[in-house]
Amino acid sequence: MVDAPILFFDSGIGGLTVLREARVLMPGRRFVYIADDAAFPYGAWEEQALAGHIVALFAPLLDEFRPEIAVISCNTASTIALAGLREAYPDTQFVGTVPAIKPAAERTRSGLVSVLGTPGTIARQYTRDLIASWATKCHVRLVGSDRLAALAEIYMRDGFVDEEAVRTEIAPCFLERDGARTDIVVLACTHYPFLVNRMRKMAPWPVDWIDTSEAIARRALSLLGPQDTAAFISDAEPDLARMTSGPPDIATRRLMHGFGLNME
Repeated sequence: MVDAPILFFDSGIGGLTVLREARVLMPGRRFVYIADDAAFPYGAWEEQALAGHIVALFAPLLDEFRPEIAVISCNTASTIALAGLREAYPDTQFVGTVPAIKPAAERTRSGLVSVLGTPGTIARQYTRDLIASWATKCHVRLVGSDRLAALAEIYMRDGFVDEEAVRTEIAPCFLERDGARTDIVVLACTHYPFLVNRMRKMAPWPVDWIDTSEAIARRALSLLGPQDTAAFISDAEPDLARMTSGPPDIATRRLMHGFGLNME
């Protein structure tokens, strides 16, 4: 029996989109979900300060949970802190989350692709390097949203969202040029898949919304090794969620329970 959990880390609830896919691919495994909601939103942080904050936060988490793999299910945290985490904790395998620019460039027919993320992810040189490496034959529009992650948090906790606010946030993604239209929008924040149905409804025309959640989960699975991919069921420890801000409200507790996570 393997009892070492897979640890998921995000600034809020966005990483639950990756956890959902991981449950399908790795049934029976134990999961621990850490939401650094005390520091939400990450996009408002200065880069160096956020990197230091995340690296320091992981020291007690790794000591307590001893995870087999740690999944940084947050684009901003990955682009800023992943290298520092790997350097600080070389004995832990980290799986990062990056914008799906390569598959978008491969799939677009119009040549017009938008990357929708937090301002922090959009501003990273890492994102621009991905474009330079994989999407030089496309026109890639980078769209930073200040509000979508928070709107996703509200929607998942309260069950409703201001659809006009969603429309306003996604509007810059849609470009018409020389008779062509944007046909792919990369969801470069793990919060955004929770709103994708609302995005489809409010979009001015249909596009392909690319969500990387399954790809991240598959990458984590690939690192477990052939002997560790079978379903293991631990009777000792339940799946766990923890908020860095302390005890959650009722709506958050209900949400986490819906994803099979027990709150502390």
